[in-house]
Amino acid sequence: MQLTEPLGIQIVKLFLFAIPVACIVWTVVHEEVFHEVHEFCVRHSKNAKSIAVQKFFYLFTCEYCFSHYVTIALLWITGFQLIFDDWRGYLIAGFSIVWIANVYMGLYNIIRLDIKTETLESKIEEKKLDGISR
Repeated sequence: MQLTEPLGIQIVKLFLFAIPVACIVWTVVHEEVFHEVHEFCVRHSKNAKSIAVQKFFYLFTCEYCFSHYVTIALLWITGFQLIFDDWRGYLIAGFSIVWIANVYMGLYNIIRLDIKTETLESKIEEKKLDGISR
């Protein structure tokens, strides 16, 4: 059975729910605040004796993999479903949120790379001008 909520509202929720997923995943996998935890997980994903333990810790080092788990938590908290009001709605919503969250993270990464490139180019120009003025 289809959901009674209009599809437009469902789509808006889909794009909105992907934002906190992307934010949480990016913060845990990439930001300095979780650096020690990230390094611990990387070490265990490479050096653990059991393949199951390696895969478990790898899930916290891969933004795509980790986004599935954050999405599952979000779906559990919100009960959000997409198109259908049964298990299919959760499945469609889950994979859709994961995909959109990863698009958001990809775009964010491109923006950060552009900012870093501009910053480095500015520093290079400053050093050139410093060398000329001396």
